[in-house]
Amino acid sequence: MAGHGYDMLVKDALVFLFAVGVVVPVFRYLRLPAVVGFMVAGVLLGPFALGTLAHTWPWLEYVSVSDPESAAPFAELGILFLLFLLGLEFSFEKLWSLRRAVFGAGGLQSGLSAAAIAGAVYWLGLPAEAAIICGLALALSSTAIVMQILIDQKRAARPVGRTALSVLLFQDILVAPILIFIGFLSVGEGTSVSSVLVGAAFNGLIAIAAIMLVGRFALRPVFRLAATMGGRDFLMALTLLTVVGAAAITASAGLSLALGAFLAGLLLGETEFKHQTEVDLEPFKGLLLGVFFMTVGMALDLPSLVTQPGVIFGGLAALLAVKFGIAFLACRLFAGDRSVSVETASLLAPAGEFAFVVIAAAGAAGVLDAGTSSQIAAIAVLSMLLIPVLGRLGGLAASRLEPVEPAGHADADYSGVKGHVIIAGFGRVGQAVARILDVEDTEIVALERSAVRLAQARKDGWQVFLGDAARPEILHIAGAEGARLFVVTVDDVNAAEAMVRSFHGLHPDIPIVARARDHEHARRLRAAGASDVIPDAIESGLQMAGKALAEFGYDSETVRSRLAAERDEEYRRV
Repeated sequence: MAGHGYDMLVKDALVFLFAVGVVVPVFRYLRLPAVVGFMVAGVLLGPFALGTLAHTWPWLEYVSVSDPESAAPFAELGILFLLFLLGLEFSFEKLWSLRRAVFGAGGLQSGLSAAAIAGAVYWLGLPAEAAIICGLALALSSTAIVMQILIDQKRAARPVGRTALSVLLFQDILVAPILIFIGFLSVGEGTSVSSVLVGAAFNGLIAIAAIMLVGRFALRPVFRLAATMGGRDFLMALTLLTVVGAAAITASAGLSLALGAFLAGLLLGETEFKHQTEVDLEPFKGLLLGVFFMTVGMALDLPSLVTQPGVIFGGLAALLAVKFGIAFLACRLFAGDRSVSVETASLLAPAGEFAFVVIAAAGAAGVLDAGTSSQIAAIAVLSMLLIPVLGRLGGLAASRLEPVEPAGHADADYSGVKGHVIIAGFGRVGQAVARILDVEDTEIVALERSAVRLAQARKDGWQVFLGDAARPEILHIAGAEGARLFVVTVDDVNAAEAMVRSFHGLHPDIPIVARARDHEHARRLRAAGASDVIPDAIESGLQMAGKALAEFGYDSETVRSRLAAERDEEYRRV
């Protein structure tokens, strides 16, 4: 028996790797998102598709998954890394800059969707607790699929991308409280909702306090030591220890593993090792999440589509209609115009990956029975498979709602534009910044004082205008009121300081990134209102030191680690 089980485990692992290496790339070639490819592969290779035919054609057993439950631990690891990386990206500054859309549109969409779905399910006969869990699960949308679609289309920085990210960010924040709530529902009968919430808050505060204490006093020094003395392999091991350790702390408090992973990412995101950690974990996260989404596809009970078509497809249509209407209303009130709201609502109407996490937790807690869980999972899977189609339909509808401008119309007044980046000075540094931001489809408005540079930049297709960025009227025309960021790249000491001071005086809440010559210039720019300062002298010295270490025979990982530590120290002095 042990040998047979081992053989099945190896065979299922080969099927998973076959899907990752062969099947999913085929779907990518067909321009389907990788997440959708994993889900479709899970449906095809799962026990309800090819697996059911293995009795008739035994050879199909070798290209289908015999035991989907064997992949459950790997899928759970994928969820841990998903929440950990989400914590790395999360910051209170980012949340505050999008506060109206996050808390307004996100809160209204999540609250109304959960209430509407829970009310409908309760009316159909489910108990109150099960109805609430169904509402919370299906109210969430897919961060993984939606953001991947927008990134592939280079629209993540456009209004539709920012609006979708705002709502998804609020939903992601809700995941941990939902899991905490479900965990305490299993305490037993006679426990009131208020006592459940109080108990969840108390235990949550204890776990959070323990993780915060460890993170604040031990995380940065230990990571710095590993970077200095070890290298990339030690950093990877320490990162895994951080994720699993934080998850163990929350689990020991009776909370979810995912909550600990999120808190670990939140703490590590405040250190200088944030970006290196993201790069190191990206391949593992993709593979583990792929396993998770394949298990999601395998959960689609194809026979139920035949035996219960009214329940499944009726629920699917109702879900999409209700969530689309609520998401459109929320986005229209708090985040954007009609075209943006229509397209965003189309992307947010389906369910998301965290629905399966919530369903699994509720099933383990005894809140949802197997039949209801299967039906909810089927509706969620089908809705997620429709996200690319709905997104395309929403884009077509949005394009019809946008006002048509006369041919050849070019308006140099950007005072009504929102979400763009203003670059003051469009020399070599300014153009380098613009090229990198342009890859992410960020709208750029540049101000340049040199007519020669202006002519060349316009010939290259950039939106560059002649003007002194220290003058308030020029900043107003460039759309300073709606800008996301003001970047100063000029090398003139006095001019740069004047530009920073002028912009900060007009809009102190908008971040300013400025280029400085040295430490003294950096201090002056900080005093003038710059949020972040990049001294040329520091970066030049670091690059030269890196070349010197490479000549001495140090490997690239050691060079990067030591430069990162020195950079952090230098900027702290600034």
